[in-house]
This record gives sequence, C-alpha cells and structure tokens, in this order.
Amino acid sequence: MDSIAFKAVNADNYPIFAFILRREMSELNVLTLPNGIRVVHLPVPHTKIVHCGFVLDIGSRDELENQLGIAHFWEHMAFKGTKKRKAFHILNKLDSVGGELNAYTTKEKICFYASVLDRHIEGAFELLKDITFDSIFPEKQIENERGVILEEMSLYRDNPEDAIQDELDQVIYGDHPLGQNILGTTESVKSFHKDDFQTFIGKNLNTERIVFSCVGNIPFNKIKRLVRKYFEDIPMLTGQLNRVPFTGFKPQHVVRYKSITQAHCALGTVAYPTAHENRLPFFMLVNLLGGPGMNSRLNMALRERKGFVYHVEASYHSFIETGLFGIYFGTEKGQVNRSLKLIDKELEKLRSQPLGTLQLHKAKEQLIGQLAMAEENNVHLMLMLGKGILDRGEIESLEEVFTKIRNISNADLLHVANEVLPKENISSLIFLPQN
Repeated sequence: MDSIAFKAVNADNYPIFAFILRREMSELNVLTLPNGIRVVHLPVPHTKIVHCGFVLDIGSRDELENQLGIAHFWEHMAFKGTKKRKAFHILNKLDSVGGELNAYTTKEKICFYASVLDRHIEGAFELLKDITFDSIFPEKQIENERGVILEEMSLYRDNPEDAIQDELDQVIYGDHPLGQNILGTTESVKSFHKDDFQTFIGKNLNTERIVFSCVGNIPFNKIKRLVRKYFEDIPMLTGQLNRVPFTGFKPQHVVRYKSITQAHCALGTVAYPTAHENRLPFFMLVNLLGGPGMNSRLNMALRERKGFVYHVEASYHSFIETGLFGIYFGTEKGQVNRSLKLIDKELEKLRSQPLGTLQLHKAKEQLIGQLAMAEENNVHLMLMLGKGILDRGEIESLEEVFTKIRNISNADLLHVANEVLPKENISSLIFLPQN
C-alpha cells in the first residue's frame, strides 16, 4: 500500500515515503523522451551499485469490478515470459551476476526495478524494458502463477496482522476501488486469461505517466545513451485513467471472530491526499503518536507503562484525492478495552494539549533525523524519485523539507489533529479469538 512508514522493501506491498529527498537540487537530472516517458537520474558517489526501475501510474484502484487483482497478477506475470525470454532466462539474467530483480503493486502504482553492480547496468536497462513492455502472458504460466497468487492470498489471510490492515481499507472505503484488496478475490484470480491482461494494460498504460528512475555512481551521459538505445523505440501509449474520487466516508465499528489466540485491533479514518498543504504537519503528528521511534506516545502508553502490547504503530497512507490514517496493535482479549481507552486518551491529548516548547523541538528533530537516515537507502530513494515525479511533478530537496518541518507550529498540529482525528470520525475493526 501507498504508505508513509519506515519498513523493509517488500515486492508486493512497498511502503511509500512521504517526500522525495535529495542533497542538492542541481544534482538531479530529468529527461523526457519523445514517447512521453520521463527519466530521472540521481548520481550518488562512493557506491558500486546501481538501482533503477520503471514506476507506472497504474494500480489496483484502476481495476473494474471484473478485474479485481489483475494489476498485481500482471506484476507477477511480467517475470513469466516475454517476446525474447522464457521465465528462467528472465530470473537468471541478473541473479547470475549477483543482482536483484523485483516488483511491487500498490493502490495507485506498479513498479519493476533492479539493483546491480554498475558494470551490469546495461543488462538491467534492457531487461526492465523487456518485462515491462514486452510480456506475452503465456497461458500455461498464467495457470501456474494463478496457484502461486492463491497461496499468497491464503498466506495473508492466515496472518491476522496483515489481514486486519487490508480489511481496514474496506471498512474505511467500502465498495470504492480503494477499499478492494490489492490481491483481488479468489473468484477473480481464477478467471483471468491472456486477453484480460492485454485489455487492462491497453486501457490504462500511458507512457506520459511512466517514470524511469536511476540512482548510482553513473554519469548522466551514459544514462542518456542507454535510455535512447533501449527506451526511445517504446511506442507512445495513450491509455486513460478514469479514477473515481472517494466521497461519503462514514465511520463504522466492526468486530469479527477468528481462529486466533490474540486479539488484533485497527483504528482508522480518512486523511489528507498526496498534494495537501497539511500533509507534512499531519505526518509529523502521526510520527509523534506512533512512528518507528520507541519513544512514540502509543508505545510508551501501551507497552512501556502497561505492558499491554508487544507492538503498536500509527500510519498514514496518502492517495491522489484522499488519505488513510491507521493505528494497529495486538493484545490479549481481556486487554482490548483498556488498550482502546489508552489510545483514546492519547488522541484527545493531541486534539487539546499543545506541545511544550522543548517537546515541539524534539519532535521536529526526531523527524528530521529519521528522514535524513531514510535518504541513505538508495533503492528506496530511487523508487521515491519516480513516485515523486508522477504524483507531484517535482522533487523537494532535503533542506526544503527540513525548513518546512522547522516551521510547523503547535497551532498547525492542533488544527490537523482536530480536523482529522475527532473521536466520532474514528472507525474500528477488531479481530477477537473465537473462544
């Protein structure tokens, strides 16, 4: 999902970071090809590894009712055969030289990317172009991968921590495409054939909404040469998205009984979209409440002081026209209500009590430090460059983001807390043990 969080890279559920970070604006190179594909390149010295990939402005929210899960299925099928390669040759191409080939699907994006030693960069460019634009969707491979995806769906259902966060989307967004599981349904996954993939791609793929991103110690002249060699002959594609805006949020409170030993709880509500001016203050508020720091308010209240939970987190996922705020924790069944009361107390503090001068300063410094460390992850940075160009059309420098953080006031934090987090707007989804 498209989230603001600090987690490991996962091919199917890659967390999207809040802002695109760079050291100097002048370092970034951007090139637009005649077919509309944009290329963004950031030179990073003192590394032998190049990270590169295509970011496509297509996701699960672009599926029709009879296509649920097809974007994610396409991500899988890209590795299963092209006009010039069989599945083994695709998988072996970079693995045999110590590289990595990967992909992920979110509600609004699909990405195919690779990490290789710099001397193998040309092979990575050529392979990424091949799997992104020249997949042939062999029926035999569709049948094989259908079974893999059904197993993946079972894996998620058997993990309540994953399942509850997927089902929270449905509680918040209902029947809207943002509420549908990225993996689709058992029935839809069983129904897809070659023509279905070609129809979905033909309707949605637009080269003006594709960015190729590259980060590494490679001169831009070489990048331009490789891009023109492998990407200029990609035909201009003109598929048109028809995304239905989400409206009409109504809070719900749902309890489901499952064969589990621990209770799992998720709270959530709608939040700010990607380009909203309050996005950064709200991100800072979420980080203070339940970010990755062990000193987050929820971690201190539920784990350190009471011992009710092993893990508790708050998250913020932004989309084009809306966003999703969420809290997740797992606990013993008898401690659910007490945990919920503690969370309600912390949310009320955010709505009513301004931070002290020192508290505000520390919250800013913590976020600035976390963002600076996140920039050190070059594969993460490469993916975020591509997404930033697609979503915002520009890249903010690290110092620009830091300046905005330093300018956040207590009034800003109180405003976003009261606008997004009033008690009556919070939905809940609770998984309880059956016995």
